[in-house]
Amino acid sequence: MAFISRGFHGRRPSAGTKLPPGQYETTGFPVLSAGPTPRIRQDDWKLSVTTEAGKQHVWDWAGLMALPAESPTVDLHCVTKWSKFGTEWQGVSLDVLLADVETAAEHVLVTSYGGYTTNIPLADLVDGKAWIAYGYGGSDLAPEHGGPARLLVPHLYLWKSAKWVREIELRPSDVPGFWESAGYHNYGDPWREQRYQGD
Repeated sequence: MAFISRGFHGRRPSAGTKLPPGQYETTGFPVLSAGPTPRIRQDDWKLSVTTEAGKQHVWDWAGLMALPAESPTVDLHCVTKWSKFGTEWQGVSLDVLLADVETAAEHVLVTSYGGYTTNIPLADLVDGKAWIAYGYGGSDLAPEHGGPARLLVPHLYLWKSAKWVREIELRPSDVPGFWESAGYHNYGDPWREQRYQGD
Protein backbone atom coordinates (compact mmCIF):
# COMPACT_ATOMS: atom_id res chain seq x y z
CA MET A 1 0.00 0.00 0.00
CA ALA A 2 1.40 3.38 -1.02
CA PHE A 3 1.37 6.47 1.17
CA ILE A 4 1.85 10.17 0.54
CA SER A 5 4.77 11.74 2.33
CA ARG A 6 4.68 15.13 4.06
CA GLY A 7 6.75 16.48 1.17
CA PHE A 8 3.96 15.86 -1.36
CA HIS A 9 2.80 19.15 -2.85
CA GLY A 10 -0.16 18.15 -5.02
CA ARG A 11 -0.53 19.34 -8.60
CA ARG A 12 1.84 21.96 -9.91
CA PRO A 13 0.51 25.53 -9.71
CA SER A 14 -0.70 27.17 -12.89
CA ALA A 15 1.78 29.51 -14.56
CA GLY A 16 1.56 33.08 -13.31
CA THR A 17 -0.29 32.30 -10.10
CA LYS A 18 1.00 32.61 -6.57
CA LEU A 19 -0.11 29.80 -4.30
CA PRO A 20 0.71 29.10 -0.67
CA PRO A 21 3.14 26.19 -0.31
CA GLY A 22 1.65 22.77 -1.04
CA GLN A 23 -1.53 24.11 -2.65
CA TYR A 24 -2.97 23.64 -6.14
CA GLU A 25 -5.50 25.84 -7.93
CA THR A 26 -9.04 24.68 -8.61
CA THR A 27 -11.80 26.38 -10.60
CA GLY A 28 -14.48 24.40 -8.77
CA PHE A 29 -15.65 24.91 -5.22
CA PRO A 30 -15.29 21.58 -3.37
CA VAL A 31 -17.75 20.92 -0.55
CA LEU A 32 -16.24 19.50 2.64
CA SER A 33 -18.05 19.34 5.98
CA ALA A 34 -17.54 17.65 9.34
CA GLY A 35 -21.15 16.43 9.42
CA PRO A 36 -24.53 16.71 7.71
CA THR A 37 -25.56 20.02 6.16
CA PRO A 38 -27.89 21.99 8.45
CA ARG A 39 -30.88 23.57 6.69
CA ILE A 40 -31.66 26.83 8.48
CA ARG A 41 -34.37 29.09 7.17
CA GLN A 42 -33.51 32.78 7.07
CA ASP A 43 -36.53 33.46 9.30
CA ASP A 44 -35.08 31.11 11.95
CA TRP A 45 -31.46 32.27 11.71
CA LYS A 46 -29.85 34.32 14.48
CA LEU A 47 -26.29 35.34 15.25
CA SER A 48 -25.12 36.20 18.74
CA VAL A 49 -21.89 37.80 19.89
CA THR A 50 -21.31 36.99 23.56
CA THR A 51 -18.71 38.91 25.54
CA GLU A 52 -16.48 37.45 28.24
CA ALA A 53 -18.80 39.16 30.75
CA GLY A 54 -21.81 37.27 29.33
CA LYS A 55 -23.44 40.21 27.53
CA GLN A 56 -25.13 39.15 24.30
CA HIS A 57 -25.57 41.13 21.10
CA VAL A 58 -28.04 39.39 18.77
CA TRP A 59 -28.98 39.89 15.11
CA ASP A 60 -31.79 38.15 13.29
CA TRP A 61 -31.84 37.96 9.49
CA ALA A 62 -33.59 41.32 9.05
CA GLY A 63 -31.12 42.92 11.45
CA LEU A 64 -28.16 41.52 9.52
CA MET A 65 -29.62 42.72 6.21
CA ALA A 66 -30.03 46.23 7.66
CA LEU A 67 -26.28 46.54 8.27
CA PRO A 68 -23.88 47.99 5.67
CA ALA A 69 -22.88 45.29 3.20
CA GLU A 70 -19.50 44.76 1.55
CA SER A 71 -18.55 42.71 -1.51
CA PRO A 72 -15.07 41.31 -0.89
CA THR A 73 -13.23 39.37 -3.59
CA VAL A 74 -10.82 36.98 -1.91
CA ASP A 75 -8.72 33.87 -2.47
CA LEU A 76 -9.58 30.73 -0.50
CA HIS A 77 -7.13 28.09 0.71
CA CYS A 78 -8.34 24.73 2.05
CA VAL A 79 -6.22 22.54 4.30
CA THR A 80 -6.90 19.68 1.85
CA LYS A 81 -4.57 21.58 -0.51
CA TRP A 82 -6.90 23.28 -2.99
CA SER A 83 -6.98 27.04 -3.52
CA LYS A 84 -9.62 29.04 -5.38
CA PHE A 85 -8.79 32.52 -6.61
CA GLY A 86 -11.01 35.60 -6.91
CA THR A 87 -14.11 34.35 -5.08
CA GLU A 88 -16.84 36.99 -4.86
CA TRP A 89 -18.87 37.33 -1.68
CA GLN A 90 -21.42 39.61 -0.08
CA GLY A 91 -21.66 40.11 3.67
CA VAL A 92 -21.13 42.25 6.73
CA SER A 93 -17.69 43.03 8.09
CA LEU A 94 -16.97 41.83 11.62
CA ASP A 95 -15.79 45.41 12.23
CA VAL A 96 -19.43 46.51 11.88
CA LEU A 97 -20.79 43.76 14.12
CA LEU A 98 -18.22 44.38 16.84
CA ALA A 99 -18.29 48.19 16.70
CA ASP A 100 -20.49 48.56 19.80
CA VAL A 101 -19.22 45.47 21.63
CA GLU A 102 -17.11 46.26 24.68
CA THR A 103 -14.50 43.57 25.27
CA ALA A 104 -10.97 43.00 26.48
CA ALA A 105 -10.98 39.45 25.06
CA GLU A 106 -8.20 38.28 22.78
CA HIS A 107 -9.75 34.97 21.71
CA VAL A 108 -12.91 33.83 19.97
CA LEU A 109 -14.77 30.52 19.84
CA VAL A 110 -17.14 30.34 16.88
CA THR A 111 -20.07 27.89 16.99
CA SER A 112 -22.21 26.78 14.07
CA TYR A 113 -25.71 25.39 13.73
CA GLY A 114 -24.97 21.68 13.91
CA GLY A 115 -22.42 22.09 16.71
CA TYR A 116 -19.18 22.68 14.78
CA THR A 117 -16.69 24.97 16.54
CA THR A 118 -13.43 26.70 15.67
CA ASN A 119 -11.15 29.06 17.58
CA ILE A 120 -9.59 32.24 16.20
CA PRO A 121 -7.67 35.14 17.73
CA LEU A 122 -9.92 38.21 17.84
CA ALA A 123 -7.21 40.18 16.02
CA ASP A 124 -7.84 37.97 12.96
CA LEU A 125 -11.51 39.00 12.75
CA VAL A 126 -11.11 42.79 12.78
CA ASP A 127 -9.48 45.49 10.64
CA GLY A 128 -11.15 44.32 7.43
CA LYS A 129 -10.03 40.68 7.73
CA ALA A 130 -13.35 38.84 8.19
CA TRP A 131 -17.06 38.91 7.28
CA ILE A 132 -20.35 37.22 8.00
CA ALA A 133 -21.01 36.21 4.40
CA TYR A 134 -24.52 35.54 3.10
CA GLY A 135 -23.97 35.84 -0.66
CA TYR A 136 -21.63 34.15 -3.10
CA GLY A 137 -21.19 34.85 -6.80
CA GLY A 138 -24.19 37.20 -6.88
CA SER A 139 -26.64 34.72 -5.30
CA ASP A 140 -27.72 33.72 -1.81
CA LEU A 141 -25.15 31.50 -0.14
CA ALA A 142 -26.12 27.86 -0.72
CA PRO A 143 -26.51 25.60 2.33
CA GLU A 144 -23.63 23.33 1.27
CA HIS A 145 -21.30 26.35 1.34
CA GLY A 146 -22.58 27.53 4.73
CA GLY A 147 -25.81 29.34 3.93
CA PRO A 148 -27.72 31.18 5.03
CA ALA A 149 -24.58 32.76 6.56
CA ARG A 150 -21.03 31.73 7.34
CA LEU A 151 -17.90 33.24 8.77
CA LEU A 152 -15.34 34.20 6.10
CA VAL A 153 -11.71 34.54 7.23
CA PRO A 154 -9.83 34.18 3.92
CA HIS A 155 -6.28 34.68 5.21
CA LEU A 156 -6.52 31.43 7.23
CA TYR A 157 -7.22 27.88 6.06
CA LEU A 158 -10.89 27.49 5.23
CA TRP A 159 -11.82 25.33 8.25
CA LYS A 160 -11.54 28.56 10.28
CA SER A 161 -14.36 30.08 8.17
CA ALA A 162 -17.14 28.29 10.04
CA LYS A 163 -20.21 27.47 7.97
CA TRP A 164 -23.76 28.04 9.33
CA VAL A 165 -22.45 30.44 11.96
CA ARG A 166 -24.69 31.10 14.98
CA GLU A 167 -22.44 32.36 17.81
CA ILE A 168 -19.20 34.27 18.28
CA GLU A 169 -18.02 33.92 21.87
CA LEU A 170 -15.39 36.41 23.01
CA ARG A 171 -13.06 34.75 25.51
CA PRO A 172 -10.13 35.78 27.72
CA SER A 173 -8.43 32.42 27.04
CA ASP A 174 -8.13 30.16 24.02
CA VAL A 175 -10.25 26.99 23.66
CA PRO A 176 -9.59 24.64 20.73
CA GLY A 177 -12.47 23.95 18.35
CA PHE A 178 -13.54 20.77 16.55
CA TRP A 179 -10.61 20.27 14.14
CA GLU A 180 -8.07 21.84 16.49
CA SER A 181 -9.00 19.24 19.14
CA ALA A 182 -8.50 16.53 16.51
CA GLY A 183 -4.90 17.51 15.79
CA TYR A 184 -5.20 20.36 13.30
CA HIS A 185 -3.07 23.45 13.83
CA ASN A 186 -4.41 25.95 16.34
CA TYR A 187 -3.91 28.93 13.98
CA GLY A 188 -3.95 27.69 10.37
CA ASP A 189 -1.84 30.09 8.28
CA PRO A 190 -1.68 28.70 4.71
CA TRP A 191 1.50 30.63 3.90
CA ARG A 192 3.29 28.84 6.75
CA GLU A 193 1.62 25.46 5.97
CA GLN A 194 0.11 25.26 9.44
CA ARG A 195 -2.06 22.26 8.73
CA TYR A 196 -1.43 20.10 11.79
CA GLN A 197 -0.13 20.54 15.33
CA GLY A 198 3.64 20.88 15.18
CA ASP A 199 3.68 22.45 11.69
